[in-house]
Amino acid sequence: MIITKMSLPRRTVLRGLGAAVALPLLDAMVPAASALSRTAANPPRRFGVVYVPNGIAMEHWTPTQEGRGFDLTPILEPLAPFRDQMTVVSGLRGYWTPAHAGASTTFLTGAAGVAGETAPVADISMDQILAKEYGQETELASLQLAIDSRANAGQCSGGHSCVYTNTICWRSQTTPLPMENNPRVVFEQMFGDSGSTDPAIRLARMQRDRSILDSVTEKVSDLRREVGGADSLKIDEYLDGVRDIERRIQRAEQQPSFDVPELEQPEGIPATFAEHVELMFDLQLLAHQTDLTRVSTFMLGREVSSRTYTEIGIPDAHHPLSHHEYDPERIAMMAKINAYHAALFADYLAKLRATPDGDGSLLDSMMILYGCGMSDSNAHSPLNLPVLLLGGCGGQLEGGRHLKYEGDPLMPNLLVTLTEKLGVPVERLGKSDGTLSVEPLTGV
Repeated sequence: MIITKMSLPRRTVLRGLGAAVALPLLDAMVPAASALSRTAANPPRRFGVVYVPNGIAMEHWTPTQEGRGFDLTPILEPLAPFRDQMTVVSGLRGYWTPAHAGASTTFLTGAAGVAGETAPVADISMDQILAKEYGQETELASLQLAIDSRANAGQCSGGHSCVYTNTICWRSQTTPLPMENNPRVVFEQMFGDSGSTDPAIRLARMQRDRSILDSVTEKVSDLRREVGGADSLKIDEYLDGVRDIERRIQRAEQQPSFDVPELEQPEGIPATFAEHVELMFDLQLLAHQTDLTRVSTFMLGREVSSRTYTEIGIPDAHHPLSHHEYDPERIAMMAKINAYHAALFADYLAKLRATPDGDGSLLDSMMILYGCGMSDSNAHSPLNLPVLLLGGCGGQLEGGRHLKYEGDPLMPNLLVTLTEKLGVPVERLGKSDGTLSVEPLTGV
């Protein structure tokens, strides 16, 4: 947004450990003529993903009733305040064979993993399809966030590189996008490394970066004429990244009076899991609220994560616990972890609902996909994936329902259907073989 005059103070504070964010950035703070592509009646659609690792205790996840009026299960109970904007989707099938590596890699790509290959087959992920379109209107095309640090070497799952469990976002078949878990680095992605949100300081940094990029682009273009086809493809992918940075600079330069709520730069990763999650959600909230981006993805844990949750009385490591051998006590502990994740997510939803966006709230204009790339973790099952849809997507989503599909339709078919609801239709995504039928997905 271009802020030319504010009639309300920007002093309402949303706190997460290490950050104080002035909220909300109300429409009353922005003259109507200065709103870029959003209007009070028609704010832009936004997309968010929250990924949970290591499967779900499905006995405590899936509602027994279909349609409306279903009873919330223990894992979904923390989301009760948002059931009117929540759809539980059951019966979808993932398309993969490598266990944890396939679960995370195919969740948004819809690609197929093939046993015996040196790596799962990836493809462009749904978030990046949207980022290419939405990013033309925002300074950042997308944000990729995580809680766990990246494993940078060795094999993490099924003999496959750790890159497949480190991310759910792929720019292409050969370009995984790193997920950032340090809030300080995320702040710098959003506002630069000056430690300030002052627009003059940010613009000066952008102009400096532009001169550096001009030099780099010229040299790389010269090199491209001297290399073979394979290297030329790699250079093309590199230049795509350079052009994305150039686009961000150009976008910032077009908005010399762009203003954002004041915040203190986070010092680093908070001491506890809950505080870390809260701060990362706060940064996503701010990114959407200020229209820095309209696409965000967040991994609450990476596959094969062995985090312990002693703060809720679970001393067992998550990944070993997920191989519970159908012991009821261990399944109950898994369910407690799953419900804890849902409760932290619910806090984020509450902030989205409380943040104005046009005539409604950010939750009204967003579509959020919450779930996991496997169901029964003990069996590494890709059947009946745990999937939730939340938010209004500008009137495109109708909540308050449990939709159960028969015949094991593919999860990628849901992704294709959702891209249409988000205004960026595609004919195919990964191994999709169609879209989901209008019935029972009426309203979605």
